[in-house]
Formats: sequence, structure tokens, C-alpha cells
Amino acid sequence: MATVPQMLKRILVIASGVVLGVVLSVGVARTAAAWGWWPNRDLEKSTRYVREVLKVVNENYVDGTQADLPKLTEAALRGIVGSLDPHSEYMNARDYKTLEEEISSEFGGIGVQVELRKGNIVVIAPLPGTPGARAGMLRGDIIASIDGTKLDKPTLDETVGRLRGKPGTKVTIGFTRPSNGKEFEVTVKRERIKVESVRDVRMRPDGIGYVQITQFSERTGEEFIEALNTLNGQNMRGLIIDLRDNPGGLLNSAVEVAEPFFNKGELIVYTQGRKKEDRDEYRAAAPEPRLTIPVAVIINAGSASAAEIVSGALKDTRRAVIIGERSFGKGSVQSILPLREGEGLRLTTARYYTPSGVTIHEKGVSPDVEVVMSAEEDENVRLQRWRDDVSDAAEFKERFNLDPTPDRQLEAAVSVLQAALILETRANRSVTGPVAAKQP
Repeated sequence: MATVPQMLKRILVIASGVVLGVVLSVGVARTAAAWGWWPNRDLEKSTRYVREVLKVVNENYVDGTQADLPKLTEAALRGIVGSLDPHSEYMNARDYKTLEEEISSEFGGIGVQVELRKGNIVVIAPLPGTPGARAGMLRGDIIASIDGTKLDKPTLDETVGRLRGKPGTKVTIGFTRPSNGKEFEVTVKRERIKVESVRDVRMRPDGIGYVQITQFSERTGEEFIEALNTLNGQNMRGLIIDLRDNPGGLLNSAVEVAEPFFNKGELIVYTQGRKKEDRDEYRAAAPEPRLTIPVAVIINAGSASAAEIVSGALKDTRRAVIIGERSFGKGSVQSILPLREGEGLRLTTARYYTPSGVTIHEKGVSPDVEVVMSAEEDENVRLQRWRDDVSDAAEFKERFNLDPTPDRQLEAAVSVLQAALILETRANRSVTGPVAAKQP
């Protein structure tokens, strides 16, 4: 018969074996889960619960047509992804195709970019030369109705789908302008919108070039380089990059626009995801020496996302003077993730940072020279800047019953560059000019 000490020893051995077994089991489970061949209990539990809710709603909701499983599933997916932040979304096959058309810079519609803010569909920017811009729609306008139907609890996807359509068809849009409280209704003809992201490239008599970038699409970098080459062929001495009301676009295109002002290997921007290793750096790759001419970038509250990458990088490295107003403050990166059946996700996967580690998310880029324009000035100047079909001040006044307002932000940019060119000229003269005789 075993003694008490022997029995205690056996109990301790058994207990140790049990504890060791539990530890080993947990370790194996964690390793297996990390390798993808062990069931994720939390995911299984959540999936089972969602499935049960879908089943209950499908079987018991009063209107069976509204509760069929495909509709419920899509609504659930939109709710899950859309609850994360305003920029993440689930896209069905139609929406995903629309996004691909936007990225390629060619689609059918009225040429107005919109977003959902506080339950309203708000115009971010009408694209220059498009039906929406020609109809007089402005940044900040709130779309209230489409084809006579009031927008009640609108969704972004539904609204965009109704604004778009076959080229040549018409759509009537009712909208309000918060800046003056006025209501408008316009009927426009849809067109195939091919966005020219780099436009209004011109050289001033004083040798200062001007380039307006309306958004960042697949060809923006290529178009910008073409513009620089054109201006350099005209002996450009300084450059103004106008990013006002530019809602952003592709990260790579923003890097391509900033690249000419950085030496090869220099950091332009980096993104940081959830994990420490999820850091991606974007560095200049072009072998040519960077442009060293004075540069001014004009921004306003409508400059967002990729526009802030360019302005933030140039400000952070002192490669440009930033003129205007604080930018929008969208410093997050959305990845486009394809799913089955032609569907996809637009998911926020990282935030971007300037070379020195400054985040712009919900802060924006602050200008070096602040020039704030009133709502009336802003609307007037935007009309002048984007109306390709108006040739001079007299026609502008006749068309809109308005006298053109001076563009004080552009004037400030010109003044800054002119001053920089004067200082540059004086510095060159002091180095290369004759040395003054020493006074006795």
C-alpha cells in the first residue's frame, strides 16, 4: 500500500502532466491558427451568429421581397465594412466596375465627385469641362433631389448610380448652396467623362509656369512630366502647382508628381499599417537630378488625400512654399481588394506620413502663407478657373452676371515666387560679379 508521501508525489506528477498537456495544446493551437489549419473559434462563433440572424430575418420579416438572402447578405456586408470609417466600403460587381472606370479616368455621367457627409450628398468637386461644371455646380453644394425625387436617407452608391447613365441621356438635379442658402435645379446631359487630370498648363511672361492638377489618376504622373517638359522648353524659372479642390486619387500617381523635386533614393512618403512590419516607403526612383527652381503649391479645404501627399512632402522637405488654406485632412490609404463574382472591398489599411513622420489624417496640411478667401470669392474664382468655355471677363460677366473676382491665392503664389527669383538673381550676382575694392 502506498504511503501518503508517495500518493502526493503521484498526484503532483499527474497534475504536472495535465498542466503540461494544456500548455502544449494551447501552443499547438496558436501555432496551427497562425498557419491557417486550426479553426478560429471567434470567427466561427461570429459567423454562426450572423447566419442565425440572417435566417431569422429571412423567415419572419413581414415583407419577404425585402428579406431575401442575397439582399440581406449585401446589406450586412455593407454595414460591416461601412461601420469602420467613412472611406471603407463593400462594393458589389456594379460598384466595383464603376471604381475601375474612375481609376482609368473614363466613365459616363455628369463629372461631379460627391461624398456622404452627415447624411447629405455633398459635392467635393465638379471636374473641369464636364456637364456638372458647365451647369455651375460648386464644391459644398448639397444634392437634394434627382429627377424630381427627393433624396431621403441617401447612400453614396445609390446616388452615384442615379447620376450616372448612358451618354446623351439627361438628368435633372436639385441642389442647395449652404454658402447663400439658395436652391437650384439644373438639367444636364450625361457625357462620357474622360478626365484630364493635368490641365491649364501655361507660362507667364515673368517665366513662372502654372499647372493645375484636378485629381490623381493612372495617367497623372505621365501628364505632369509632359507639362514640365513643355514649360522647361519655354525657359521656366519658377512653378506654381494648383491643387485646389483636388480630391485626391492614386497614391502612386502622387509619388510620381512629387518625384521630379526629389533626388533618387529620397523618401517622399511612407505608409504604416496596423503591424510594425506593415510599413511601405515610397522613394524617388528617377535618375535625373531634382528640379531646384522655386515652387509654390496652392491648396484649400477641397485638397485631399493624394493632393495632401504632394503638398505635405514638398512642405516637409522645404522643396515648395504652400499657399492658401488648410487642406481637408484625409491621411488614410484605401486598398482595393477584389472578391469573388466581380465584387470587391475598398478598405482602409494604412495611414500615410510625410518624410519626417508627420501624419495629415484629420489635421490637413497647413499653408506657409495663409490666404483665406470668402465663400463668395471662392465660388467666383472656381468658376473662372474651371470654365473652359468662357474666354474673358466680359463673357464671364454676361454668362454669370458676376464681375470676376481677383484670385488672391494665385496672386500670393506669384508674389512669393517673384520674390524668390529676385533673391536668387541677387545671390548669383554677388558670387559672379566684380569684387568691390576695399575701402581705406
